Amino acid sequence: MKAALLLAAAVVLAGCQQQAPDAAFGAKVRAYLLEHPEVIEEAVGKLQQTRMLEQARARASDIERYREQLERDPRDFVVNPNGAFTLVQFFDYRCGYCKVVAPEILKLARENPDVRVVFKEFPIFGAASDSAARIALTPQVKAKGVDLHQAMMADRGLDEAALDAHLRRVGLDPAAVRRAASSPGIAAQIQETRLLAQALGLEGTPAFIVGDYLIPGADMNAVRAALARVRAGGLKKPPSAPT
Repeated sequence: MKAALLLAAAVVLAGCQQQAPDAAFGAKVRAYLLEHPEVIEEAVGKLQQTRMLEQARARASDIERYREQLERDPRDFVVNPNGAFTLVQFFDYRCGYCKVVAPEILKLARENPDVRVVFKEFPIFGAASDSAARIALTPQVKAKGVDLHQAMMADRGLDEAALDAHLRRVGLDPAAVRRAASSPGIAAQIQETRLLAQALGLEGTPAFIVGDYLIPGADMNAVRAALARVRAGGLKKPPSAPT
């Protein structure tokens, strides 16, 4: 009964030019909706989600053009490297919204081992952001895995002194790490990421790419919806060699 009423309600809400239901059934639909207004809220939410995902696919051709660079750059830090589906995040260690969603991203990775999470260093908040990105891309720091990434994201006042303190905490020599961070190769990687972000029309952080969907901003509901669509649609690419 609920399914039939929802279908009739969807017809009414969508304004379809189909034959109207009879008066008695229409009255039942009206009574049900008055008694359960959350149904309308749910229908509107689904409609908004559908429209949001349609907008998120507006850059699909650009995403496909840069797919390999987005998803398979061996220099990036990746969680769940053998996952079949890929979530890419452009982020800055000093971005407040990035810090807000960071625990949710790591939780998503823990609970979904089939999702590769690719972290794209996109420092846009000054010298300390640039230092953090360079440090994070060194072999020594990437070898520490999620622990150091999580600590840096949780640090609201992340500055040069805090970066050194985090390195010492995990047993790394800050001076040695900073020497490695000065590598021209790391500078080139960050510059390439900036150019990639520009090509995709990204103007800030965080930004996410799932399949053909580009989600700007800290909208985890949109990220989860896009991931669900990708899974349902079978947009599944066999993983290349683990990164």
